[in-house]
Amino acid sequence: MKIDLSKQSNIKTLDLKGQICPWPVIFTMKELQKMNDGDILKVTIDHLPSTLNIPAAASKEGNEVVSSTEIGDGVFQIEIKHNII
Repeated sequence: MKIDLSKQSNIKTLDLKGQICPWPVIFTMKELQKMNDGDILKVTIDHLPSTLNIPAAASKEGNEVVSSTEIGDGVFQIEIKHNII
């Protein structure tokens, strides 16, 4: 797992390749809790169930799933905008 702590334009990246559920959801939600309203989190994953579980958990907490795309062979990136309810 890699976390890019350099904050450019309020965008953080979270590399969770190699992690299996429930860890990608847990790590994503913990990172979102640290973020400010309007910040963007880009999560990179390679565990197919996480492509459904992360957006569902993020949306349930009031965040906006901006995109979910396959960026490579079995590698996906989910972009989430943090919204404070």
